[in-house]
Amino acid sequence: MGADARIRARRDVTRLAHRGLGVREFSLAAARAIRPALPFQGLCMLTFDPATLLQTSEVTENGLPEVAYPQMTEIEVAKPDFNKFTDLARAERPAASLSAATEGDLDRSLRQREVRGPHGWLGDELRVALVTGASTWGGMTLLRDSGSHFTAADVDFLASLSRHLAEGVRRSIALTAVTESPEQTDTGLILVGDDNSVAMANGAAHEWMDQIRFATGDTTPLPPAVHAAVGRARSVAAGEAVGDAVVRVRARSGQWLVVSASVLGEPQSTHVAVVFEPARPHQLAPLIADAYGLTDRERALIELVAQGFSTAEIADRLHLAQYTVQDHLKSIFDKAGVNTRGALVARIFFADYAPRLASGASIASTGWFTR
Repeated sequence: MGADARIRARRDVTRLAHRGLGVREFSLAAARAIRPALPFQGLCMLTFDPATLLQTSEVTENGLPEVAYPQMTEIEVAKPDFNKFTDLARAERPAASLSAATEGDLDRSLRQREVRGPHGWLGDELRVALVTGASTWGGMTLLRDSGSHFTAADVDFLASLSRHLAEGVRRSIALTAVTESPEQTDTGLILVGDDNSVAMANGAAHEWMDQIRFATGDTTPLPPAVHAAVGRARSVAAGEAVGDAVVRVRARSGQWLVVSASVLGEPQSTHVAVVFEPARPHQLAPLIADAYGLTDRERALIELVAQGFSTAEIADRLHLAQYTVQDHLKSIFDKAGVNTRGALVARIFFADYAPRLASGASIASTGWFTR
């Protein structure tokens, strides 16, 4: 494809990233912008919890059927394969084609042999991790029919869009993270068996799982976010991975939910308990702060702004010059899309999504914003 087409695509994706679209709307619009410059037949856009890199949602267009989601999630979380998003996120170039990684033998890939091929996708796959700064917000997969491979130039082009695509997803999360949601206080609990069946569940768990499925009418036993947490818990218990088996995911009702998984019994056991609970302020704070791209200094400054301190008082407490505080405030206003301190507090510290500053705990001491 010509250079002009790729310049237009990059321009259009950059504009889309700043339009305040929801994740699905942004994903599909970005795909339409990219296709003239980089043809493909199928799309899959994933969003991740940037703190754990576990999948939280999926947008597909002419992609794999929903019945394939659990197996794809399991491979991505717990099994070795080529071009996994966690590997691409750490790579010098965040994009790669399956044909190049497998030296033309696509069946060397586990997901190609066990999922893509059986469901009719026999052609190449191009993946890009959506990385901005130190955070990975998702991953995009472009699919081609049999007989057509992505070129090195295609890979380079999609890699050049990684930051812009990540920015679009990041802003979508910032938009939804401060949306008022209905109250839901019941804690859900399920027990997942060796075969990933639900051996036991209370009523609240069933309600929560319905709320976080990718689509209404989805009849798979476990939503992908739960599969991701369960797979991570088993990998950690087996000594194959480190980290928390926790996913923060937004339900269709608008409320944020924390899904945490733990293997029960001896290390060789694969039975997993999964707990669903409404996200508490300290659990959402990292997501909101990362979504706005705030630095550590900006986060500390916002806490003082929310408590009503003047510019001079903030400068004194943070040992900064007043003009430096003003510069930080201008940067925060730009990132949050506001013009006044009152609007900033309303945007960042919204209802139950804000740290409870009245508790007296400082942001620095709680570790709320650490990964």
